[in-house]
Amino acid sequence: MLHKFDLPETIPIFPLPGALLLPRSRLPLHLFEPRYLSMLDDTLKTPERLIGMIQPNRVPGRNGGTGLHTIGCVGRVTQFSETEDGRYMITLTGLSRYRVVDEIQGFSPYRRAKVSWSGFDLDMGPGERDPEFDRERFFNLLSRYFRARELQTDWESLREAEDELLINSLSMLLGFEPEDKQALLEAPSLSTRRETLVTLIEYALRGGDTEDIMQ
Repeated sequence: MLHKFDLPETIPIFPLPGALLLPRSRLPLHLFEPRYLSMLDDTLKTPERLIGMIQPNRVPGRNGGTGLHTIGCVGRVTQFSETEDGRYMITLTGLSRYRVVDEIQGFSPYRRAKVSWSGFDLDMGPGERDPEFDRERFFNLLSRYFRARELQTDWESLREAEDELLINSLSMLLGFEPEDKQALLEAPSLSTRRETLVTLIEYALRGGDTEDIMQ
Protein backbone atom coordinates (compact mmCIF):
# COMPACT_ATOMS: atom_id res chain seq x y z
CA MET A 1 0.00 0.00 0.00
CA LEU A 2 1.27 3.46 -0.90
CA HIS A 3 1.60 6.09 1.81
CA LYS A 4 1.84 9.85 1.48
CA PHE A 5 5.59 9.80 1.86
CA ASP A 6 5.85 7.29 -1.03
CA LEU A 7 4.37 9.70 -3.57
CA PRO A 8 7.00 11.02 -6.00
CA GLU A 9 7.81 14.65 -6.67
CA THR A 10 7.41 14.23 -10.44
CA ILE A 11 4.55 12.42 -12.18
CA PRO A 12 3.26 11.95 -15.73
CA ILE A 13 0.10 13.99 -16.30
CA PHE A 14 -2.83 13.22 -18.56
CA PRO A 15 -4.92 16.30 -19.51
CA LEU A 16 -8.41 15.08 -20.40
CA PRO A 17 -11.41 17.45 -20.50
CA GLY A 18 -14.33 16.28 -18.37
CA ALA A 19 -12.55 13.21 -16.96
CA LEU A 20 -12.74 13.44 -13.18
CA LEU A 21 -10.79 11.19 -10.82
CA LEU A 22 -11.31 11.44 -7.06
CA PRO A 23 -9.47 9.78 -4.15
CA ARG A 24 -10.63 6.21 -3.44
CA SER A 25 -12.62 6.17 -6.69
CA ARG A 26 -12.00 4.29 -9.94
CA LEU A 27 -11.77 5.75 -13.44
CA PRO A 28 -11.73 3.53 -16.57
CA LEU A 29 -9.72 4.93 -19.49
CA HIS A 30 -9.17 3.95 -23.09
CA LEU A 31 -5.64 4.73 -24.33
CA PHE A 32 -4.81 4.73 -28.01
CA GLU A 33 -2.68 7.81 -28.83
CA PRO A 34 1.01 6.88 -29.21
CA ARG A 35 2.14 9.42 -26.58
CA TYR A 36 -0.21 7.97 -23.97
CA LEU A 37 0.71 4.40 -24.88
CA SER A 38 4.29 5.48 -24.22
CA MET A 39 3.21 7.04 -20.93
CA LEU A 40 1.53 3.81 -19.84
CA ASP A 41 4.55 1.74 -20.85
CA ASP A 42 6.84 3.95 -18.75
CA THR A 43 4.36 4.02 -15.88
CA LEU A 44 4.13 0.25 -15.65
CA LYS A 45 7.91 0.08 -15.23
CA THR A 46 7.71 2.10 -11.99
CA PRO A 47 6.83 0.60 -8.59
CA GLU A 48 4.11 3.21 -7.95
CA ARG A 49 2.37 2.98 -11.40
CA LEU A 50 0.98 6.52 -11.07
CA ILE A 51 -0.71 8.76 -13.64
CA GLY A 52 -1.93 12.25 -12.77
CA MET A 53 -5.28 13.19 -14.26
CA ILE A 54 -5.80 16.92 -14.77
CA GLN A 55 -8.25 19.23 -16.52
CA PRO A 56 -7.11 21.52 -19.34
CA ASN A 57 -7.73 25.16 -18.51
CA ARG A 58 -9.85 27.15 -20.94
CA VAL A 59 -8.62 30.51 -19.64
CA PRO A 60 -5.50 31.57 -21.63
CA GLY A 61 -2.51 32.62 -19.60
CA ARG A 62 -3.82 31.40 -16.25
CA ASN A 63 -1.55 29.23 -14.08
CA GLY A 64 1.61 30.37 -15.81
CA GLY A 65 0.38 29.64 -19.31
CA THR A 66 0.52 25.84 -18.94
CA GLY A 67 -3.00 25.40 -20.26
CA LEU A 68 -3.78 23.25 -17.22
CA HIS A 69 -5.64 23.73 -13.98
CA THR A 70 -3.46 23.85 -10.90
CA ILE A 71 -5.05 20.91 -9.06
CA GLY A 72 -5.40 17.35 -10.34
CA CYS A 73 -5.70 13.86 -8.87
CA VAL A 74 -3.20 11.05 -9.20
CA GLY A 75 -4.30 7.47 -9.70
CA ARG A 76 -2.57 4.12 -9.55
CA VAL A 77 -2.97 1.76 -12.51
CA THR A 78 -4.80 -1.16 -10.90
CA GLN A 79 -6.11 -2.90 -14.04
CA PHE A 80 -5.04 -2.95 -17.66
CA SER A 81 -5.63 -5.04 -20.74
CA GLU A 82 -4.39 -4.79 -24.32
CA THR A 83 -6.64 -5.08 -27.36
CA GLU A 84 -5.64 -6.91 -30.51
CA ASP A 85 -4.85 -3.63 -32.29
CA GLY A 86 -2.52 -2.36 -29.56
CA ARG A 87 -4.87 -0.12 -27.57
CA TYR A 88 -5.17 -0.35 -23.80
CA MET A 89 -8.10 -0.36 -21.41
CA ILE A 90 -6.93 0.68 -17.95
CA THR A 91 -8.43 1.51 -14.58
CA LEU A 92 -6.99 4.19 -12.33
CA THR A 93 -7.72 4.07 -8.61
CA GLY A 94 -7.57 7.58 -7.15
CA LEU A 95 -4.98 8.14 -4.42
CA SER A 96 -4.52 11.85 -3.77
CA ARG A 97 -5.02 15.25 -5.26
CA TYR A 98 -1.94 17.29 -6.06
CA ARG A 99 -0.98 20.82 -6.97
CA VAL A 100 1.15 21.49 -10.04
CA VAL A 101 4.34 23.31 -9.08
CA ASP A 102 6.00 23.35 -12.48
CA GLU A 103 5.82 21.49 -15.76
CA ILE A 104 8.91 19.47 -16.62
CA GLN A 105 10.40 20.28 -19.99
CA GLY A 106 12.15 17.45 -21.79
CA PHE A 107 12.07 14.93 -24.59
CA SER A 108 9.17 12.84 -23.29
CA PRO A 109 6.26 12.58 -25.77
CA TYR A 110 3.81 13.06 -22.89
CA ARG A 111 3.64 15.80 -20.27
CA ARG A 112 5.24 15.55 -16.84
CA ALA A 113 5.00 17.86 -13.85
CA LYS A 114 6.64 18.58 -10.54
CA VAL A 115 3.84 18.46 -7.98
CA SER A 116 3.11 19.14 -4.32
CA TRP A 117 0.93 16.86 -2.17
CA SER A 118 0.61 19.44 0.61
CA GLY A 119 -2.91 20.33 1.69
CA PHE A 120 -4.51 17.01 0.73
CA ASP A 121 -3.77 14.99 3.85
CA LEU A 122 -7.22 13.39 4.03
CA ASP A 123 -7.08 11.95 0.54
CA MET A 124 -5.15 8.80 1.42
CA GLY A 125 -7.07 8.15 4.62
CA PRO A 126 -9.76 5.54 5.25
CA GLY A 127 -12.60 7.58 3.73
CA GLU A 128 -14.78 10.55 4.60
CA ARG A 129 -18.27 10.74 6.04
CA ASP A 130 -20.91 13.42 5.58
CA PRO A 131 -22.89 13.64 8.84
CA GLU A 132 -25.24 16.37 7.54
CA PHE A 133 -26.18 14.46 4.38
CA ASP A 134 -29.99 14.40 3.95
CA ARG A 135 -30.21 11.33 1.74
CA GLU A 136 -33.99 11.41 1.26
CA ARG A 137 -33.95 15.00 0.03
CA PHE A 138 -30.92 14.28 -2.15
CA PHE A 139 -32.55 11.27 -3.82
CA ASN A 140 -35.71 13.24 -4.51
CA LEU A 141 -33.59 15.85 -6.29
CA LEU A 142 -31.56 13.20 -8.10
CA SER A 143 -34.65 11.38 -9.37
CA ARG A 144 -35.94 14.64 -10.87
CA TYR A 145 -32.60 15.15 -12.59
CA PHE A 146 -32.61 11.61 -14.01
CA ARG A 147 -36.18 12.01 -15.28
CA ALA A 148 -35.34 15.34 -16.89
CA ARG A 149 -32.29 13.83 -18.63
CA GLU A 150 -34.08 10.56 -19.42
CA LEU A 151 -31.36 8.61 -17.62
CA GLN A 152 -31.64 5.13 -16.16
CA THR A 153 -29.82 3.73 -13.14
CA ASP A 154 -29.91 0.99 -10.53
CA TRP A 155 -31.64 2.94 -7.78
CA GLU A 156 -31.35 0.12 -5.25
CA SER A 157 -27.55 0.05 -5.59
CA LEU A 158 -27.36 3.83 -5.37
CA ARG A 159 -29.39 3.90 -2.17
CA GLU A 160 -27.22 1.20 -0.61
CA ALA A 161 -23.96 3.01 -1.44
CA GLU A 162 -22.06 4.71 1.37
CA ASP A 163 -21.98 8.50 1.36
CA GLU A 164 -18.52 8.91 -0.16
CA LEU A 165 -19.00 6.30 -2.88
CA LEU A 166 -22.37 7.79 -3.81
CA ILE A 167 -21.25 11.42 -3.94
CA ASN A 168 -17.95 10.75 -5.67
CA SER A 169 -19.42 8.35 -8.24
CA LEU A 170 -22.12 10.83 -9.22
CA SER A 171 -19.57 13.66 -9.35
CA MET A 172 -17.47 11.62 -11.78
CA LEU A 173 -20.26 10.18 -13.93
CA LEU A 174 -22.85 12.93 -14.38
CA GLY A 175 -22.49 15.07 -17.49
CA PHE A 176 -21.31 18.37 -16.06
CA GLU A 177 -19.05 20.84 -17.83
CA PRO A 178 -15.26 20.48 -17.29
CA GLU A 179 -15.15 23.63 -15.12
CA ASP A 180 -17.89 22.16 -12.93
CA LYS A 181 -15.94 18.91 -12.66
CA GLN A 182 -12.95 20.96 -11.50
CA ALA A 183 -15.06 22.59 -8.80
CA LEU A 184 -16.08 19.13 -7.57
CA LEU A 185 -12.44 18.03 -7.53
CA GLU A 186 -11.30 21.06 -5.56
CA ALA A 187 -14.01 20.79 -2.89
CA PRO A 188 -12.06 20.61 0.40
CA SER A 189 -14.29 17.99 2.02
CA LEU A 190 -16.97 15.44 1.18
CA SER A 191 -19.63 17.76 2.61
CA THR A 192 -18.59 20.66 0.37
CA ARG A 193 -18.43 18.31 -2.64
CA ARG A 194 -21.97 17.18 -1.89
CA GLU A 195 -23.10 20.82 -1.60
CA THR A 196 -21.42 21.63 -4.92
CA LEU A 197 -23.03 18.59 -6.54
CA VAL A 198 -26.47 19.62 -5.29
CA THR A 199 -25.93 23.16 -6.60
CA LEU A 200 -24.96 21.83 -10.06
CA ILE A 201 -27.98 19.52 -10.21
CA GLU A 202 -30.34 22.30 -9.12
CA TYR A 203 -28.80 24.64 -11.70
CA ALA A 204 -29.29 22.03 -14.42
CA LEU A 205 -32.93 21.56 -13.43
CA ARG A 206 -33.60 25.30 -13.46
CA GLY A 207 -32.42 25.32 -17.06
CA GLY A 208 -35.27 23.00 -18.07
CA ASP A 209 -38.53 24.09 -19.57
CA THR A 210 -41.07 21.74 -18.05
CA GLU A 211 -43.25 22.26 -15.01
CA ASP A 212 -42.16 18.95 -13.58
CA ILE A 213 -38.55 20.10 -13.39
CA MET A 214 -39.40 23.28 -11.54
CA GLN A 215 -41.60 21.66 -8.88
